[in-house]
Amino acid sequence: MSAFEQACRDAGLKLTHQRLEIFRELVLATDHPAAETLYHRLKKHLPTLSLDTIYRTLASLERHGLISRVYTTQSQARFELERRLHHHLICSNCSEIIDFYWESFDQSSLPENLNAWGKVKRKNVTVHGLCRKCLKKNTPDPA
Repeated sequence: MSAFEQACRDAGLKLTHQRLEIFRELVLATDHPAAETLYHRLKKHLPTLSLDTIYRTLASLERHGLISRVYTTQSQARFELERRLHHHLICSNCSEIIDFYWESFDQSSLPENLNAWGKVKRKNVTVHGLCRKCLKKNTPDPA
């Protein structure tokens, strides 16, 4: 948490109790929670916390590179702490998100024709499909 506190100071962000609790919840989360999920988890011990505060805090932390948005096919954004470079598997049915590592992809060069585009800062993979639990349920693939 001290690294987070220093990062907030460096970014010129006020270190509020609510901001610390939202970040702490993301540190503990393994499920890439949506803002609404964070709200329900934190509301139990922060009864004055509003969903709007969650949204604004997540946007601010993302803007300053302290957390990352996980892009899904749903309209609901999901968030995580950006730790080590990784990729995502997303179940099209239950929306479970799993992290995975793919070093050979990470080390590979991009196609030459992308150099004319500009400067690529980051590359990542998101794989969509059906998880084993949904396959066992014989759930139809929504996409």
